[in-house]
Amino acid sequence: MRLLKNNVILRLVNSFLVDSPEPANISYLWNFGSLLGVCLILQILTGCFLAMHYTPHVDLAFNFFLMIMRDVNNGWMIRYIHANVASFFFIFVYSHVARGLYYSSYKNPRVLLWSIGVIILILMMAIAFLGYVLPYGQMSLWGATVITNLLSAIPVFGQDIVELIWGGFSVSNATLNRFFSLHYILPFVLAALVVAHLIALHIHGSNNPNGVQGGGDRYSFYPYFIFKDLVTIFAFFLVLSIFVFYYPNALGHSDNYIPANPMVTPASIVPEWYLLPFYAILRSIPNKLLGVVAMFGSLLILLILPLTDLSRTRSNQFRPAMKLAFWFFVVDFIILMWIGSQHPDSPYLEIGQFSTAFYFAWFLLIVPFVGIGENTLFDVALKTKNIKN
Repeated sequence: MRLLKNNVILRLVNSFLVDSPEPANISYLWNFGSLLGVCLILQILTGCFLAMHYTPHVDLAFNFFLMIMRDVNNGWMIRYIHANVASFFFIFVYSHVARGLYYSSYKNPRVLLWSIGVIILILMMAIAFLGYVLPYGQMSLWGATVITNLLSAIPVFGQDIVELIWGGFSVSNATLNRFFSLHYILPFVLAALVVAHLIALHIHGSNNPNGVQGGGDRYSFYPYFIFKDLVTIFAFFLVLSIFVFYYPNALGHSDNYIPANPMVTPASIVPEWYLLPFYAILRSIPNKLLGVVAMFGSLLILLILPLTDLSRTRSNQFRPAMKLAFWFFVVDFIILMWIGSQHPDSPYLEIGQFSTAFYFAWFLLIVPFVGIGENTLFDVALKTKNIKN
């Protein structure tokens, strides 16, 4: 271990992966961070291999994906790993965010850590959308058309911005070239943000289920938490291999195996499952501009949690009312995901509008009012106890 502490670079590795003090009572819910790191590495590696054989051209892109699947050695496996890890990436990131919400990991002194995490989430969604367009199947073409058209709601410059992104007057060869370039470059920006996220984490260390601050009762990262992370990493590899080898298209959309045809509109245009809650929020508001604002606001609203959570108690483990509110929020998010996959007709439209209203109310009303109520009851109990004494 002397080598790890003498060398400048290895000393940094030692600080993060060997000697880093972690709370003794963190559970397996804290393993999602390492799983997300594994997913990012897999996506960058498989993405680089796919890029070697891909041509961003509207006449060739779909056929090149078929060529990768059929003619490139193990190309089918690389493509299915890339597609399925994208879904697992979002399963893990939503679980990671949910754990942060439940245990109030966004509170001071981890506000910067939380803020960088929210930016990472938004960038992940942008990268996933860009990648979804590249196979250039039916859902790729029409998903790109619908989502990019949302920017036309911006007053004055909206239509000009859309045409700039398209490189013309519709989704075309120029659009595919732009999307491919960004989809290749942005994951490296994401990796840089992940490094910043880890540095911010390292300053104050991980939160713990009890929400207790301080440096006591901590163990070094190696060997205790390294091996704990390896348990879930190998479990992930097992589940991923089952999907890749037996159910490779279970998490995808069948319409994307139809070549893109601008003359034929699919019966239902939907994004990938992990973007459905935000698509439902977009469709729930009749006004186009307000719908776009609400869709982006549903992500950016995560940044205000350190300000709106006024409770003095850090973890929901000791907050029965907030624990119930948290599970209501989880159910609401799942309902929005389901609504996003349905046609915008009655009763789905009304359910989506109610779920959207609850989504924003949770951040702006429920979280602060529950916190104020808990603080008030705590003060009353403390005052009563002092009077008795």
